Amino acid sequence: MPVYVALLRAVNVGGTGTLPMAELKTICEGLGFADVQTYIQSGNVLFRSNLAEDEVRRPLEEALAARMGKAPGVIMRSRRELETVLAEAPFADAKPNFLLVTFLPEPPAAGALDKLVAPDGEEVHIHGREIYIHYPNGSGRSKLKLPALKPGTARNLNTVRKLADMAAALEDGDS
Repeated sequence: MPVYVALLRAVNVGGTGTLPMAELKTICEGLGFADVQTYIQSGNVLFRSNLAEDEVRRPLEEALAARMGKAPGVIMRSRRELETVLAEAPFADAKPNFLLVTFLPEPPAAGALDKLVAPDGEEVHIHGREIYIHYPNGSGRSKLKLPALKPGTARNLNTVRKLADMAAALEDGDS
């Protein structure tokens, strides 16, 4: 049974996008997903399903919209896709927690970097459906502006690595 990794947009520890991970797990189990696991309080959930990706994403978005009042957006990736993201990561000298990967539902349009404003020396690289950003001073105070990021959700490289490892363990039956 395929393993899916769902990355939710706008889900966080506090504020308007608060969703306890135990509740996210219950929602996924209620949709019939198997071996559901969550990782940290930022909207990361892994599970198994025999359904196609779109047949998984759509009901999950609808269930989340019912719970949260609006759909947060769900970006789906497989174990292999996460492993590719790690393998393709640029900026080899960047600290993993200073390198964020923004996962997009589809590849950004040509010229996506044309409106980039990176006043603090941020470096940006696009590969497929991901935008990699190295924040040399951290992302917390960055004034980076890039409209192409809007439909996506970002995770630092440490989180991507952990999700890939969890997906591998789930696929290999070591959950």
